[in-house]
Amino acid sequence: MSEYQYYEFQAIDCPLSEGDRQALRDLSTRARITATSFTNSYEWGDFKGDPAKLMESWFDLHLYLANWGSRRLMIRLPKRLVDRSLLDAFLREVDCAAMQASGENLILDIRRDEMDFEDWDDGSGWLAALAPLRAEVLGGDIRVFYLLWLTAVEDDVFEADEPEPMPGIGPMSATLDAFAEFFGIDSDLVQAAAERPALATPNAMSADAVRGIISAMPDAEKTALLLRLLDGDPHVSAELRAKVRGRLANDIAAPPLVARTVADLRARANAIGAARKQAAAAKLAAEAKRGAEGAEKIRQARLLAIARRGESVWRDVEAEIERRNATAYGKAVGLLLDLQAVAKERGTVEDFHHRLHLIREHHAQKGKFIERLRALG
Repeated sequence: MSEYQYYEFQAIDCPLSEGDRQALRDLSTRARITATSFTNSYEWGDFKGDPAKLMESWFDLHLYLANWGSRRLMIRLPKRLVDRSLLDAFLREVDCAAMQASGENLILDIRRDEMDFEDWDDGSGWLAALAPLRAEVLGGDIRVFYLLWLTAVEDDVFEADEPEPMPGIGPMSATLDAFAEFFGIDSDLVQAAAERPALATPNAMSADAVRGIISAMPDAEKTALLLRLLDGDPHVSAELRAKVRGRLANDIAAPPLVARTVADLRARANAIGAARKQAAAAKLAAEAKRGAEGAEKIRQARLLAIARRGESVWRDVEAEIERRNATAYGKAVGLLLDLQAVAKERGTVEDFHHRLHLIREHHAQKGKFIERLRALG
């Protein structure tokens, strides 16, 4: 396949109307269109629509993949639920991502080109793996922006003493792992960053702590959230999660961690990479050792069988030589090598050489066979 492109869009907050779907159908007659999605792939030609405009009008998520190394993810976020100044601080030096306003929303656009992936990937399944990122960001978990900041570290944008933008990103979620893999972010840098925990994450929130924070909320605040939930507001859960996260972070009395620098992260990533390569080399060596031990066991069993057969092996050598073809000569030489090994183990090398000399004299006119013997010394 010389060219392949995959497009997928998802609507989360508001399903597509019949009119919306018809407008999308006008852009593609082949696409799979549902009330919440648009999916298509191209092996020739290209999509007629503008993904950015589709995001502004209808969708909350978009994923694009091309087999020449381009990958793109777009996430639409309601302005009122995110702190743009905080997110922009992460993206200030990041070339592969940008945040743009669109009405009441912000659209995060992430794209990396000329990426090198060995395995063929048709793109399906990636958006399902990455979709939870939107809810996580709306719920106050902004670790994905740290991962984007790491792409600038990869690009050598920062000075060595530049501090990291947050204490860490551990423990990594499956969604963050998928994001780092999809955009090919250096796995050693990611592991180094994840060795320190992030601020309070949903996984770290105990049921008792969450219950206590919600119980302490004013009744009016809780009532307002419940009314919005009853009205079908899709963002109530994310908003509540963000409130709980923020208040839990304020209640944590742990001493602040000293921010690591780019130099610290690089040094740790180099150490992780060296340890990984050493472990891989040790694994290969162990596998090679097991393979050699297995081969030696097979060889010893074969030699034992050769020794037990006695004179019949020498008759088989003569029979193979008389066949006068390359395959038979190969079998004859293989048997002779085994007979030589048996002779060395039993101390009968002189007798072996005598019999081999007789074979050479008897078959001296068979040039191809003699050449094989010479090649083996």
